[in-house]
Amino acid sequence: MSMTASPATRLENCAAIEAIADFARGFSLEATRPSADDIAALAAIAPADTRVYVSAVPTRPATEAIVVATQLRRAGLDPVPHLAVRNFAGAGDLDDFLQRMTGEAGVRRALVIAGDRDQPAGPFRSAIEVIDSGALQRHGLVEIAIAGYPDGHPRLSQQELDRALADKIHAAETTGIAVHIVTQFCFDARSIINWIGRLRDFGIEHPVRIGFAGPTNLATLLRYAQRCGVRASIQGLARQAGLVRQLFAMSAPDALLRPLAEARADMHLGDVSAHFFSFGGLSRTARWVAAVAERRIALEPGEGFRVEPPPAR
Repeated sequence: MSMTASPATRLENCAAIEAIADFARGFSLEATRPSADDIAALAAIAPADTRVYVSAVPTRPATEAIVVATQLRRAGLDPVPHLAVRNFAGAGDLDDFLQRMTGEAGVRRALVIAGDRDQPAGPFRSAIEVIDSGALQRHGLVEIAIAGYPDGHPRLSQQELDRALADKIHAAETTGIAVHIVTQFCFDARSIINWIGRLRDFGIEHPVRIGFAGPTNLATLLRYAQRCGVRASIQGLARQAGLVRQLFAMSAPDALLRPLAEARADMHLGDVSAHFFSFGGLSRTARWVAAVAERRIALEPGEGFRVEPPPAR
């Protein structure tokens, strides 16, 4: 019996590969304290104007993020700093940060979050206080990102998350600034699809960047998942990992990306795109995503795929 795929199967595979590649195009990345060498390497891989979200580290000075954003802009990339409002000692510090980000790094978008501090450094406790203040528009920002949590939040109920999301969107739109949503990474495709469906059912049609953990080893992934409060889907990730001996093998998000890409093509998810957390390294993540966007992939049995090496020159 011939093992050659039927014409219908080949067409289905081609459609799946195109859906995956199309989903990967226009990707964004998350970076924490990248070096100048990291940024130069990224600029050689990622398309011009790729959005790079710059994490806020509570233990590091805000000027560090300004330097990174400026380097990203000079490299032809689009920096989107995290604006962790609890890190600012006062309105003056916030104004200084925004002035330098927009003036020196050409920043026009920021991800506005409360931040990880239990005790705020100043008067700001929640993202909505800064969104409402008008400071973002005064400094030339035209769009903000707000955080979404398909897997829930370790300290907030789903009702509180829903209310906060809606309030932040309303506050931003009232002050005339555009909004998109960037989700925490998650390991369960059905949870993400259901979460986006809930947004759309609530009438929230804003663009959503779906968070994926970039290629890294599973031990690192589990550590970040626990640190970031990704609770329910850690169990699914552990099942995917299999035996303990596999924990230090490389893991890529193909088995999550493929079903979401196919759902994006077949369902009414609205404006969704891919956002990658670079736990295994900025360049490694960018190379993997760029290969997917170029269709250098082969489907695997089940829900995953593998990235093929670049053609020989």
